[in-house]
Order: sequence, then C-alpha cells, then structure tokens
Amino acid sequence: MTTHHILKQFFGYETFRPLQENIIDAVIEGKDSLVLMPTGGGKSLCYQVPALYFEGLTIVISPLIALMKDQVEALRGNGVKASFINSSLSQSEQDAVLWAAKLGELKLLYVAPEKLFAGNMLEFLKGIKLSLIAVDESHCISSWGHDFRPEYRQLSVLKDTFPEVPVIALTATADKVTRKDICRQLGIPEENTFISGFDRPNISLEVLPGRNRLKQIMDFLKTVPEQSGIIYCLSRNGTESLTASLIQNGYKADFYHAGLDSQRRSKVQEAFIKDDLQIIVATIAFGMGIDKSNVRWIIHYNLPGNVESFYQEIGRAGRDGTKARTALFYTYADIMTRKSMIEKSNLDDDQKELMNAKLDRMQQYAEANICRRRILLSYFNEEVGQDCGNCDVCLHPRERFDATILAQKALSGVARTGEKVAMGMLIDILRGSRNQNLLRLGYDKLTTFGIGKDLKYEEWADYLSQILNYGALDIAYDEGHVFKLNEVSWQLLKGKRKIELSHYITFEERKKAEEVFADPKKTKKEFIKNELFDKLKLLRKQIADSLGIPPYIVFNDATLLEMAHERPITKARLLNVSGVGEEKFRRYGDTFITEILSFVKGNSDQGVKLAKGLTYIETLDLYNEGLSVEEIAERRKLSRNTVYQHLIKLFEEGQGVDLWKFIDKKTYRKVVEAMETFEAEGTFSARAVYEHFREGISYEEIRIAMALSKKAKEEQADSY
Repeated sequence: MTTHHILKQFFGYETFRPLQENIIDAVIEGKDSLVLMPTGGGKSLCYQVPALYFEGLTIVISPLIALMKDQVEALRGNGVKASFINSSLSQSEQDAVLWAAKLGELKLLYVAPEKLFAGNMLEFLKGIKLSLIAVDESHCISSWGHDFRPEYRQLSVLKDTFPEVPVIALTATADKVTRKDICRQLGIPEENTFISGFDRPNISLEVLPGRNRLKQIMDFLKTVPEQSGIIYCLSRNGTESLTASLIQNGYKADFYHAGLDSQRRSKVQEAFIKDDLQIIVATIAFGMGIDKSNVRWIIHYNLPGNVESFYQEIGRAGRDGTKARTALFYTYADIMTRKSMIEKSNLDDDQKELMNAKLDRMQQYAEANICRRRILLSYFNEEVGQDCGNCDVCLHPRERFDATILAQKALSGVARTGEKVAMGMLIDILRGSRNQNLLRLGYDKLTTFGIGKDLKYEEWADYLSQILNYGALDIAYDEGHVFKLNEVSWQLLKGKRKIELSHYITFEERKKAEEVFADPKKTKKEFIKNELFDKLKLLRKQIADSLGIPPYIVFNDATLLEMAHERPITKARLLNVSGVGEEKFRRYGDTFITEILSFVKGNSDQGVKLAKGLTYIETLDLYNEGLSVEEIAERRKLSRNTVYQHLIKLFEEGQGVDLWKFIDKKTYRKVVEAMETFEAEGTFSARAVYEHFREGISYEEIRIAMALSKKAKEEQADSY
C-alpha cells in the first residue's frame, strides 16, 4: 500500500500538505528527523502515515494525557488500531494494552515519558518489532525552550537503546537555539531538520488595550455567535470571576485551572470537547492536550510569558484550516506582574534571565508597529516577503518612514562589537553613554559610538524592537541574549535592501482599535451554505453524542464547510470531500448524504443550483419505487436514452442500480467478446461495436455491457 493510498483510505485526503511527503519519505528511508510545523499544520500525519506503512509498532512519546486520548479516538475513528499508556489507566488496563502490542494488534502506541522509563517498559519494547519512535512536543527536552520538562531529559537514551529504529521529533514552537538542543540530545543530524513554515494565515491577530476588558469581550463575542473559544487568564481567581460574568450574560461557559480536582477538570474539558460548552476560561493549564479542531477564537485576557506559549495557545484555534480570530489584551501592569512572578520563582538565575528576555520579546510583539505575523515568524527565524493583511496593524497601519540609515547604524554597532552586546549596551553605544561598563570594554572607541545620540533611549528601544521583529537581527539566548547578525542584516548593511519602520509613539497614545473583522454582506449562496453547515453541525453533534465521542472526531469543521459548499449527494462525490476516507464514509456517509439531499430537495426553489447530479438522484428515486425505464422517462419528460445514461452513471457511483435487469447474459458476453477484439486491434468504440452487430444490439445494451465489464475488472484488480 502506498503512502498516498494510506492518506486517502484512512485520513480522507487526496494530497499531502507542503513538506509532509518529504518528511514521510525520509522516515521510511530510516532517517532520524526533526520536524517543525505550526499547530494544526499536520505534524501527526508525519508519523501516523509511516506507522501504517511499516510492519511493526510505532511508539509515540507525548506528555499530554488529553492529547493522547483525542488522537487515539481520532485514529480509531479512521479505522487505525491505536492505544495509549499513561497514568489515567489502571494496571490491568495497561497490561491489556501491552498484551495487544505484544500480539501485533496495534499500529501506534502513545506513551507518557514517565511510563516509558517505569518498571521494565524499555525491556518489554525490546521484545517487540518497533518500526518508529516519535517524540511529540519535543521542545520539552530543552531547557532553552518555553516548556522544559525534566522527565524528557531521559529521552536521550532512546538512540542507544534502539539504534536501528528511526526517531522523529516534532514540535510547533522551537527557536533556533532550542532546535539545536533537541537534535543534540536525540542524536538527530541538524541537516535532517524539516521546517514547513510557522505561518497560520487563517488566524487573524489583534492587540487591544487592557481597559474595559469585559465590555470588549462582550463586543467580541457578538461577532462569533455559537462558536467555540478559549479565554486565557493569568490567575485562577481571574478565570472564575470572568466565567461568572459570562454566565450572567447568557453564555455557556466554565472555568478550568490547576486548583480544581482532576474529576472536575475532566468534566469541564469533556463538555468543551463535545460542544456542550461554548467557552472555556482557563489558565495555561488548559489546552495543550486538546486536539479539538473547531475552536474558532482565542482571547488572551493577560499577556503570555513568552512568544512560544502565545503562538502555541493561539494555534489551538482554526486547527482545521478555516478562519479563526485571536485577540490579546495588553497593559504594562501585565509586564510588571510577569516580572514579579519570575523573580519569586524557584528558577536559577540563568533561567530567570532567560524568562525575562523571552518576556521582553512578548512585550515587543504587543507594542509593535509592524505586521504582527512578521514578528511571530521572525521569532522562529522565518522571513516573509510581505505583510499579512490579517492583523490589526496591517488593517490600520501607522505612518512609516525609510529607516535604512537608522538600521545601518544599529547593525554596524552590533558588527563592530563582534556581536557581543545585548539591547541595553547597544543603545548606550549608539547614544554615546559614558557608563563605566561601556568604557571598561572600550566601546567608546568604536566609530559607532554616539552616532545615534539624536534619539531618546525609548525611541532606540522601539526601533531596535521593530528591526528585531522585522527579522534583521537574532538574539542568542544561550550567549547572554546578545544580538546576532543574519542574512537580512548584511543585506541592509551592504545597501542591497531597504527597511521601513513606523514612527515612534507611546503605547498609550494609540487610538482604540476599530472593529477590523466585520463580516461582509452575504450572498444568497452564502446564506444557503451557512444554513446547511448549521444543519450538518447539528447532525454531527447528534451522531457524536450517541457514540460518546467529540463531534470533530466525526468530521471537522473544514470538512463540513466543504460539504455545505459542494453539497455532495452521491458516494463518489462525498468521497471527494477532503477529510472523508473509506472508514468515515462507511460509518457516516449515508447519513450525511441523506441530510444533504433532504436540504437540497427542500430548498430547490431558492434560484441557486444546489447540487450536482440532482437529476440523477431524481431518476434513482423513481427507479427505487420500481418504475420501468419507460415509466421514468414519461414521468420525468426525458428520453429513454437519457434515463439509461442516468442509470449507468448511478451504477458506476455505487448507488445500487442493478444493470443486469436491462441485459441478458448472452448479449453481455457477445458485447464483451467484440470489445476485446476491437481493443486488441486498437479500434474500439461503442459505435464500432454497434456497427459490428449491424444494429442487432442497441446502444443502451452496449453501454450497459461496457459498464458491467469495467466494474468486473475493477473488482478483480482489487482482489489481488
């Protein structure tokens, strides 16, 4: 079975996303690899497809219990044999899973890192044919990352224990330093790093001033009626008080934080996953393990501690690739709160310094005057050629100026210090400050000393942040947070590139952001599509509730939207919808076709062509009532030839039409023999066969025989 066959049969997709196929090919070739893809970018397929291609068992290491459960449910829903082992299972349940793995009944086994190294698990796995080891959330292995987990450190022994088994590490958020550390610890050659791009263009970005937050949230929620979303708060008390306000205003909401007992947290999470709750108000304790694809918006009530966390959290919206909104409230008080939390933490001084530096980058994002998506992508060392047009800065741009000379001054300062200064020292050099540390290092002797004294410290800080966010500077966190030049830096220094920056103004001077994402007027077609989408969502919810699974496990929003747009009313057309594989069709296909067909028939007076092939279905309905070809033709005011064409098409699409009613076996054999003769001579056509029999066999019988013969050959090929 090819990887493309696996992709369609089990996952319902016709083609791979960019880079997925390259990664899968590398894994199948046995290469150890590091994969960076944004949340919702399709990382899981990079190990799930090889797992189904290989003969043995794939181990997936993940720290997230909820994500394991979600992914295993989704795989099982696609007809894949998968299970997990973590602390949520009893010993007898774990034993049953391991026994299934031993018997070869599983293709994927998800394991929490602490379980991997508990008891004799590694020895047990040595006795099983392992085909692949996948390390999900691999940034957790690095102390330079935003979510370092000590238990991940032990994963460095994997390559020693299983030297012949390929390892694939995956993450959505890792800067250059973290990526290097992951490769070093897992023994992955750095040249085997695949970066698909961090961009999620379907997600809109907006920063709002932190005044009157509740009123702004209520205004925001009016623009996303009945859509699932998450509001992240910094404190537990904040989640509870905001939830109370939302409930008071008529919203289905609940709170989630680490102070709740596990039973209560599970109950809230389950209700959200099953669409029984519209809004979760949570601390960062919620969401990492949620694979819910139909989250349509994210609000940050408070400033996150770093860009990685922020990008990971907003990435929980729009995982299905359809439009999603995000909003971040910002006040300088959030910065002070975050800094106080870092100072009071048990981290060592180096880690505190790292956390403060990452917080500075988050502050720069919130106060930015340039395209916010550029800032996020440049943080992960990805350059984009143009502004995104889908953030508040792009939609309401501030006045810019040619800042090439200003940038050259700053970059020259970095170069002449040997790339050994951080922002504060660089500003002091540019402004000609005579502090003792600067003088001791001899930086007052540099030609760049004092060349920027016309600007205030705050102005330089703002412009340097913009240059950094533009992607013309890097920060080496592992070298004391000093600035480093990159390819864009040298292009600017050599005059091969220009840069525009926004004029400096204080954050408080900014006008309150206007509503930038208003819905345009909808056409009749769009109203019809939205109405059908709502009906399909309701049907999905009913099916999911009856099976006790999350609705998005049935079909995600992107698949439902495509159904609502295309309105497929036959098996062949529904299987062409992205996300509908053979197993999903077997389970739910007929039910969704019935719903779409009912909608199409009930809205046939809307003046819009609602479905391709509806005329065939009308013929099928009469055929199923037992009418003859002649009676169907008369009822529908069609020719007999057209009715036969409909019936042949319906037969080819698997609609249960019995063509043997219209041809006897003897005639069929005669036609097939003639077809084979003409095919051997290279002169086959329906007309040639018709003339061969001197009109003794009708065109309808010839076309019916051709359809039956083709079907027989396909079934014979499938049996091999």
